[in-house]
Amino acid sequence: MVRLDEIVARFGGDLVGDGSIAVRGIATLETAGADQLSFLSNPKYQGQLGATSAAAVILAPEATAACPVAAIVTPQPYLYYARVAQWLNPPPRPAAGIHPSAVVETEVPASVSVGPNVWIGAGAGIGENTVIGAGCAIGPGAEIGGDSLLHPNVTVAAGCRIGARAIIHSGAVIGADGFGFARDRDGSWVKIPQTGRVVVGDDVEIGANTTIDRGALADTVIGDGVKLDNQIQIAHNVQIGARTIMAGCAAIAGSTRVGAGCAIGGAANIIGHLEIADGVQVSAGTFVAKSITRPGVFTGTVPFMSHEEWLKNFARLRHLDAMADKIRALEQRLAELEKRT
Repeated sequence: MVRLDEIVARFGGDLVGDGSIAVRGIATLETAGADQLSFLSNPKYQGQLGATSAAAVILAPEATAACPVAAIVTPQPYLYYARVAQWLNPPPRPAAGIHPSAVVETEVPASVSVGPNVWIGAGAGIGENTVIGAGCAIGPGAEIGGDSLLHPNVTVAAGCRIGARAIIHSGAVIGADGFGFARDRDGSWVKIPQTGRVVVGDDVEIGANTTIDRGALADTVIGDGVKLDNQIQIAHNVQIGARTIMAGCAAIAGSTRVGAGCAIGGAANIIGHLEIADGVQVSAGTFVAKSITRPGVFTGTVPFMSHEEWLKNFARLRHLDAMADKIRALEQRLAELEKRT
């Protein structure tokens, strides 16, 4: 249990109500009990505020008057909720040490936890306080930064580098061969050796079953603070700028450069050899076939366009049937007028 005044002392914000109220965790406005903290960030749920049974609510200043319980007031309630939730729900940490079934061909710090059936190849470097989950494979010469967490069955191929404080979820493959082939005269395909690496910055999270391919010659680079969802494909020689976030099933083809602070929606596809500017938002399901040179929101399939243009065109598409009926009626009236003259 933690008191509201302790939370405010740690994370800031303005406390409205009794600071001695203690909470044990966080829940939604609808489900929270009398010993839980809740939050309101989406106006869609404003109607649930008045009936909540939560001990207190994290909310924005404009919602304070409607709150029937104690409140922590902050201009960014969702961000505040995220930080409090992290503090109240620290991830479980296994004991340091190497499981007897693990095969470790290099020296690892005593603070590292290595789970069952792990393989760590010769010359690999593992940072302090890192957790390597069961069944992970760390290739020769690979590097994993300190305080990182690899969930079970992650593969980091030879020579690849992962920065500090990484979180990599199960099934992710870092450093698979890029998809590089040259066509022979007889139609067969000749494999191009993929000799680059994957270099991942600090504070990166990589979702389950996401694949990041190594470069053909130069490296594939993932910048600091990047967040990748599940089942994403990052092809060889791609570069992703710092603090960019990508939702599930997105795919980026080879040698494309994505800027910093971008947001790529789920199932979006970006073809190869493009340049995406800093601060670009690509809506879910969008197909990007040419470079984007300015920040903004981009939406659509073929062709994609600015979000505002797409909304305008889609609004017109919805009225095509009615417009066709009106055109037919006008044509009929025009034909009748022509007969009279």
